[in-house]
Amino acid sequence: MDLVYFRTFREVARRQSFTRAAEHLGYAQSSVTVQIQKLEREYGVPLFERYGRKLRLTPPGEALLKLASQMLELYDQSKERIASEVSGTLTVGTIDSLAAYYVPPYLQQLRRQFPALSVQLSTESEASLLAKIKDGDCDIGLTLDRSPADPQLICMPLRREPLVLVAAPEHPLTRQPAPVTLEHLHGSELIVTEQSCIYRSLFEKLLRERRIAYRLVFELASLEAIKQCVRSGLGIALLPGIVVQNELTQGTLAAIPLAANDDLHIELQLVLHPGKWLSQPLDSFVALLKQRSAPA
Repeated sequence: MDLVYFRTFREVARRQSFTRAAEHLGYAQSSVTVQIQKLEREYGVPLFERYGRKLRLTPPGEALLKLASQMLELYDQSKERIASEVSGTLTVGTIDSLAAYYVPPYLQQLRRQFPALSVQLSTESEASLLAKIKDGDCDIGLTLDRSPADPQLICMPLRREPLVLVAAPEHPLTRQPAPVTLEHLHGSELIVTEQSCIYRSLFEKLLRERRIAYRLVFELASLEAIKQCVRSGLGIALLPGIVVQNELTQGTLAAIPLAANDDLHIELQLVLHPGKWLSQPLDSFVALLKQRSAPA
């Protein structure tokens, strides 16, 4: 049986749609339908079933998907080991802050090492990112968390990332003569990221535990929008140091100097599936991250 049928089958299963799978693969929808029908005839069982407009795998389809994924993985390994030029696709999943301020230089160096390599960078919530790594839809993930992001995955700490409380330069807390404690934030107006953001959850939990009252004035998905609102004096925000490094250097934002016992930080983590085969580009990418991610 042609392996292309298995690739088509895997794509339909991932996208839960013949139409979307055909668009991604560059096939006519009729071609996708024919390939799936040939597989079903070969195995003598239906592989998909419809519930209204939804398409899902049958139990035999789920079993075949696991085996087909293993076969395709082995085939890709064989091609890379035999071929003289490394090519293919590396899928990197991460969160917005790392995609914008951390990952690009590493991808640039990786592309210089492997010019024929196609790299896909996708941004996700942490929960979605971990699910995609488990399902094999992402080769590698980069995230921020306080403890191992998921005990079922390999979560490798790369460096300690400080969380910085920032405000407009003229904000009273930036001129506090003594180090600021969290209690000084009582009644503050906060500008925050989305609810799924791990460092937002960490900060709000800490404030609640210390019984510190605060008011959320803006909840924004865009980090640039958050920084602009802070610059305009609309509130204060807690962000990773890498996100605000340039603004702090230029003086357009100011750090609120927290006391040592109120120091906030998080870990930058590399996340892999424990069964993931490390292709040459993936292995090189992991090595780059480990070599250049010195402690902050």
